[in-house]
Parts: sequence; C-alpha cells; structure tokens
Amino acid sequence: MTIADRWLLPDGVEELLPKDAAKVEHLRRQLLDLYQSWGYELVIPPLLEYTESLLVGLGSDIDLQTFRVTDQLTGRMMGLRADITPQAARIDAHSLGRDGVTRLCYAGSVLHTRPKSPLASRSPIQLGAELYGDSSTDSDLEIVCLMLQTLTVAGVQNLTLDLGHVGIYESVVSGLDEATEQRYFSILQRKAAAELSSLLNELPLDDKIKQALAGLAELHGNDDVLARGRELLKAYPRAVAAIGALEELAAQVRERFPGVALYFDLAELRGYHYHTGAVFSALSSDCDRALASGGRYDDIGRVFGRARPATGFSIDLKALLALLPDCRAAASILAPNSKDADLWHKVQSLRSSGEQVVFALPGDTQVPVCDRELVFKDGDWHVVPR
Repeated sequence: MTIADRWLLPDGVEELLPKDAAKVEHLRRQLLDLYQSWGYELVIPPLLEYTESLLVGLGSDIDLQTFRVTDQLTGRMMGLRADITPQAARIDAHSLGRDGVTRLCYAGSVLHTRPKSPLASRSPIQLGAELYGDSSTDSDLEIVCLMLQTLTVAGVQNLTLDLGHVGIYESVVSGLDEATEQRYFSILQRKAAAELSSLLNELPLDDKIKQALAGLAELHGNDDVLARGRELLKAYPRAVAAIGALEELAAQVRERFPGVALYFDLAELRGYHYHTGAVFSALSSDCDRALASGGRYDDIGRVFGRARPATGFSIDLKALLALLPDCRAAASILAPNSKDADLWHKVQSLRSSGEQVVFALPGDTQVPVCDRELVFKDGDWHVVPR
C-alpha cells in the first residue's frame, strides 16, 4: 500500500470540507427548526441495529443496500442503516407506542452498499419527516407540503411535484398470475414499449384488460392524464378512487404552492414493494435527479407489533449541496496570545453572547482573518476594528 492509498476514500463515499460542511449544517439546523414549528419531534436512532428490526418494512431493496457486521458481544448479525424510515417506524410502534397521531423527524448519515443512481452518494445525510396514526389524504397533503416547504427553505427553484398512486397499478394487475405480473412490473419500470407489446400478444386475456395494461404505461404527463386514466380504468373501482385521491391532493397543493408545477405518473412504481398509496417526489430543472421523495406506507409497524398508517418523505442533504448558496463567513474577533486572566474572561463573555473569537497562536504563521481584534486600553480589554 502506497502513502497515496492511505487517504483514498471508497467510491461514492465523501468527506465534507469546511465550506460544504458549513452549508449542510446550516441547512440541517434550519430544516429541523422548520419541522419543529410544524409539530414534528426529533428522534436520533442508532447507526446500527440488529438486522431483524433494521431490514423490515421496506421490501428487498433495503436488504441489498445494507452493510452487515457481526456483533462481537452476542454473535448476532447487525446492519449499518441504509434508511432511517424503518427505525422511525420502530420508534413509533414500540419505543413510543402512543395512540393517535405521532409526528417524527430525523437527520443522520446512512450507508449504501451501492449508489441508488450513477451520481448518488453511498453515504447520504438523510433528513426526513414521518407522520403516523392517520390514514386520510389530509396527512398525505401535510407531508407533501412539508416536503415542498423543505426545498423552498433550501432555496431550490423551478420545482416540479411528481405524483402517483400504487393503488392504480395494484388494481390493474390484480387478475394476473405472479410470474406475469413480475414481467409486467419489470417492463413498466424500464418503459420498454416493444417488450410490453410482445407480452400482451402472448397473454390469453380479454381485450379490455390488455387495453388497460397497455394504456397504463402511457398515463404520465399533465392534468389530462387524470381524465384519460379515469376513462381507461373505469372498470377498476380502486384505480378510479386512487385517481380521485390524487386529483384532490393536487388541487390542495396548487392552492398552497401555486408556483410548483405538477406532473402525474399513474404507473409510478418507485418503492412499490412497501408503499401502499400516494407516492410523490420533488424535482428541479436545476438538478438531474429527484431531490426529495416519499409516500404512504401503511401497516409498516405491524412487524413491531402495532400496525399503523404512515406517510413521510426524506431528502439527502448532500444532493442539495450544488444548489445551496455559500454561507457568509462569520465576523470574528482576534484575541492576542496572552495568558491574562481578564482577557480570558472577556473572550468567554464575547463567545457567550454569540461572537466568534480566535486566539492568535505563537506558531501560526498565518494570522486568522478577523474583522476586529481585542486590545488592552485604559486598564481593560476592548473590541476594535482591525
């Protein structure tokens, strides 16, 4: 191993140097204060847990994304969290165990065995909010609005809200056998039109069912998608009801965030293995990937002994870095290198009042950049411009 190899970081794992760290930390504090103002309580789950509780509720994807280690005390398998959502669900269902609505928020590092997309980090800083105990569209609306407010506070512009509902897909495929449904699911995810046509030609299904299966792949775009979907899927009551729920949600979002563009994708399958209702993500024309995403995932607490309706969203603070303005350098005060007790008390008093004070050190060849300094005058220490 060469000296250069000793400081190399694994692919997709980054360190944040002072400039970027300041931007991320400033935003983290802003957003947690925002969530508190909405009634969300902060929780700080552990970085690792036993896999029995860490790898439940979010389907097979979370299993593949999780690094595993062996607990030297018990010999049991533990995982380094790849998503904080199941931890928040455990806290709601088991650690808190409250009746009624519980609102939780969190911020912390997670680790992924592989990046979720080519440009994504394998060590995101995940921040999010979860609402438990209410199954109405009102809670979906609250979470969507909080997600949009999050990006507004972050200064993200040109926002588009992408809306879908997994109930539409589930209704349409309800009559398919498992093998066929898996093929159809894969084709929809890849939007492979030629493969879809070939599959439908193979299937001994009624023409109306084939029409629904083919048409679902085309149901994405602006508001007219809802009307087209309602007409195409009128034989599927659950799908029609889901479209109605999306329409209601979209109308309320437009009232509250008139500057946000809306896009509908009725075949949205992101998180299909654990989402149970509305799914949503926020994008910006200034970025090439979704900045925040979430959805409804009812009954996630069942594995912890309490099935609870739930909806929430999360973002990766690192993904927002390129969109964040630089933090203004804090005005600071230079204190001379002195062991004078009165100087020490003066510095501590200034720091307690919110000032940044830096002591000059004898071995420092570069004097810290400060706009003011402490000087001894008339028997006391005074702050004067430099």
